[in-house]
Amino acid sequence: MSLAVQIRQHGGPEELHLVDVAVGEPGPGEIRIRHHAIGLNVIDVYHRTGLYPLSMPATIGMEAAGVVEAVGEGVTHLQVGDRAAYASQPPGAYCEVRVMPAKCVCKLPDAISFETGAAMMLKGLTAQYLLKKTRPVEGLQPGDHVLFHAAAGGVGLIACQWAKALGLQLIATAGTDAKCQLALANGAAHAINYATEDFAARVKEITGGKGVKVVYDSVGKDTWDKSLDCLRPFGLMASFGNASGPVAPFAPGALGAKGSLYVTRQTLFSHIATRESTQAMADDLFAVVASGQVKIHIDQRYPLAEVQQAHRDLEARKTTGSTILTL
Repeated sequence: MSLAVQIRQHGGPEELHLVDVAVGEPGPGEIRIRHHAIGLNVIDVYHRTGLYPLSMPATIGMEAAGVVEAVGEGVTHLQVGDRAAYASQPPGAYCEVRVMPAKCVCKLPDAISFETGAAMMLKGLTAQYLLKKTRPVEGLQPGDHVLFHAAAGGVGLIACQWAKALGLQLIATAGTDAKCQLALANGAAHAINYATEDFAARVKEITGGKGVKVVYDSVGKDTWDKSLDCLRPFGLMASFGNASGPVAPFAPGALGAKGSLYVTRQTLFSHIATRESTQAMADDLFAVVASGQVKIHIDQRYPLAEVQQAHRDLEARKTTGSTILTL
């Protein structure tokens, strides 16, 4: 048996219930893993509310770290006793023990703790595919400006540090002065409080009127229109989340009028669709963390039993950096 957080219907944090569930043996291509720490992510809120609908009852959570307890037929990259971490479909990480597909589970280097592993996989792999794979048609070179919204969050603080290591001039946005200072302390070249400043005007000022090559946007509805105005000709609008709500339909002709812009909607799970791509991305993440170029900030910890409060704080934008649920 395992403690797990389940939802029986989509709704608010009050729908998160701690229950006992039976855990069986892993089948072909699966493992059983006992968690030591679990990551909290905005996608968990999307699953809970029904923005991304799930069949009921559902256990949510996409990210965790722990020890492999059993290995199913055909799994060769993991063994019983291995320290491991993952960001993976299907949802189900909010529990003590689970059986899950092994494909996206990676051995966790000894130098990286379980808490850090649980805090960094989904967010770190997201930063990896954004900065390394989601690039404008003209590419990114050291010295180029990029705009990153919600830069004081878990993905954002990793991206600030990683962008600096790549030589990029990352312009961070956040909703408070304190969060802007946090982004600057983690490698952002500039920071804009979009609650008090017109971020599009400030971006044009910072870039000498040219605009940025790419905007990385997990906010969605509230930042979309002005983000397009921040781009230089042939720039890329890279959407990867909807924290303020889904983007409204827009006329493609506007992209031509604003400089023949490109738009993409990215998801991590397209990038980690194969065992090989997952491992290559994880190796890149592990290396940059082990080198010290990127530090994982765990700014909030909640016992699994306090998951409702964790969700309330995340939705109220009271969190910074990464958040974990402890067991």
